Amino acid sequence: MSKQGGEYEFIKAEKKGNDQNVGFIQLNRPKALNALCDGLMKEIGQVLGEFEKDKTIGCIVLTGSERAFAAGADIKEMQHRQFSEVFSGNFLSHWNHVATSRKPVIAAVNGFALGGGCELAMMCDIIYAGEKAQFGQPEITLGTIPGAGGTQRLIRAVGKSKAMEMILTADRMNAQDALAAGLVSKVFPVDQLIPESIKQAEKIAQYSKLMVAMCKEAVNSANELTLQEGLHLEKRLFHSTFATNDRKEGMTAFTEKRPPKFTDS
Repeated sequence: MSKQGGEYEFIKAEKKGNDQNVGFIQLNRPKALNALCDGLMKEIGQVLGEFEKDKTIGCIVLTGSERAFAAGADIKEMQHRQFSEVFSGNFLSHWNHVATSRKPVIAAVNGFALGGGCELAMMCDIIYAGEKAQFGQPEITLGTIPGAGGTQRLIRAVGKSKAMEMILTADRMNAQDALAAGLVSKVFPVDQLIPESIKQAEKIAQYSKLMVAMCKEAVNSANELTLQEGLHLEKRLFHSTFATNDRKEGMTAFTEKRPPKFTDS
């Protein structure tokens, strides 16, 4: 990486895992409960770019603090902006870097994930929550609406009724309810969230990075395509694995009853 964790203003970034194959990003604006200012989101984009280039990294974990994953977008930064400014500048458009990462991103959510914080978590591929986590979209209380995917990703995660209720009432969802609704995959004790998230990231990172990227592309396409279009894409991606060394190695290792040695090729 061109920068190490301490050199970023709003985040910390490093490698973790026994094989240093997990990229780790921690939001670091404790006094603002990790409110998502423009500079912070740009730094996340920069680090993701570095992690994308690093061939040793197979998965990324994104987290905040025990008190707050991210309490929302930075309201003070948005307060005095005008329509012409945000429209012509396509405000928040660069926030999508997390969603477009070719490598899987795990959100490890402790504490508040509200507004932009909830949206940032939903941009990730997997969400794990600490048992005291809270999710919500309170933009309605500020006289606005979610603007970084809240109205689109939440309904895909929890269904129309629950999404509409959260967005129209600003009611929060706790970790257990988020698990039951399908917003998060697992809930852990607060002090175990980060180690368990890194452990899962290490598990993903041990597999062929080519296959992981193909799986991610296929699963994400299910939100965009009809069933028949999605099945066609899946089949073509499946067929394309037969042109790779890793598919051959994986199946050969299975028949020889040994662990595979993937080369990402």
